[in-house]
Amino acid sequence: MDAAFGQTGRMDAAWNQENADFRQKSVSYQEEKHMVTAVVGANWGDEGKGKITDMLADEADIVIRFQGGANAGHTIVNNYGKFALHTLPSGVFHSHITNIIGNGVALDIPKVIGELKSITDRNVPAPKLMISDRAQMVMPYHVLFDQYEEERLGKNSFGSTKSGIAPFYSDKYAKIGFQVSELFDEELLKEKVKRTCETKNIMLEHMYHKPLLKEEELLATLHEYRDMVAPYVGDVSLFLDQAIKDGKRILLEGQLGTLKDPDHGIYPMVTSSSTLAAYGAIGAGIPPYEIKKIVTVCKAYSSAVGAGAFVSEIFGDEADELRRRGGDGGEFGATTGRPRRMGWFDCVASKYGCRMQGTTDVAFTVLDVLGYLDEIPVCVGYEIDGEVTTDFPVTAKLEKAKPVLKKLPGWKCDIRGIKKYEDLPENCRKYVEFVEEQIGYPITMVSNGPGREDIIYRSK
Repeated sequence: MDAAFGQTGRMDAAWNQENADFRQKSVSYQEEKHMVTAVVGANWGDEGKGKITDMLADEADIVIRFQGGANAGHTIVNNYGKFALHTLPSGVFHSHITNIIGNGVALDIPKVIGELKSITDRNVPAPKLMISDRAQMVMPYHVLFDQYEEERLGKNSFGSTKSGIAPFYSDKYAKIGFQVSELFDEELLKEKVKRTCETKNIMLEHMYHKPLLKEEELLATLHEYRDMVAPYVGDVSLFLDQAIKDGKRILLEGQLGTLKDPDHGIYPMVTSSSTLAAYGAIGAGIPPYEIKKIVTVCKAYSSAVGAGAFVSEIFGDEADELRRRGGDGGEFGATTGRPRRMGWFDCVASKYGCRMQGTTDVAFTVLDVLGYLDEIPVCVGYEIDGEVTTDFPVTAKLEKAKPVLKKLPGWKCDIRGIKKYEDLPENCRKYVEFVEEQIGYPITMVSNGPGREDIIYRSK
């Protein structure tokens, strides 16, 4: 019996191996046929996702914005010029791309249409655009409530961009938001406008002491929105289901970064929608198992807009110099124009950010900016209550953290124009490899300039 069992075990092992080989071949075939790639941020946002998405779009068929709204922007430099996109997907500069605004986006219709006009006015061909009929709209009163609440909070405010994002998502999850599809049902729209005005006017009158909403004005505004958006509305999840079956290559584009996620970020100084790649499946309307590749974008130093814990932050002349040299024309918010807060690369935050995203590839951006430094500090740990940790803590502990810095030698030259990794200066390569070792995820792309062509590929 033992011999028979042994034979059976060997047969099972052989069968399992054959099955594993078949599954691997099947996965490889599927990846060759199509792939869904997510491009997301590791940190506070402003990592350079727009450039990476714009670059990867060369080989994509569809680009989807899956969350967030017009409260943050992506800066893109290409043959048409320099652009700051706020809601439009970063594939709009490619004529072969279908650009989609997914159901997870906070859709500010006038801003989207204005943004569309702003790029076509600069000789960019009109892009293919589709907007989910399940997307919900940022209403004019959302922007007002955002402003009124920041005003009420005073010094305890959240540093909001005052774009209406928090009130929008609050209404969405309270189930009193307006979905795009509802614009095309007049009776439903009238009834909902009436209920909305009754509810919102109580707060406006008794909490904020501001002018009240008028039903007829709100309904007229929604009619304008309907006319603006009608040519672009469609069933996005159905479209994507067919696209996947047809072997199309799809890019999911996220806004902000891990540390601004409402669950896993520096709560409460976070945004109101999930910034994680996992939410891409929900915010676009595809199965989660279709996301095969997650490109997490990290800056070679740190920057942030808005309030919240920022352990590696620097100040004074040191920050001003890095801000002035940073990005393309300086480190200022693409939406607000506010000077970004500056800091050294944070290995603790970036390791955590990559882990939460489910990173398969790291894109390391703006490395060229650091070429002026003799030494480059890197935050390799946090000292909290006398103990050093390399694990990212909850916000209450984060507020007490002090950076543990390690200084690496600089390379003191301009690296723009270099196309091969081995041609980078030795100290530059050592910097990249040190960061890679610290965060534990492969840096497969290094950006050494603002343009599409300023990219160096590394093998894993």
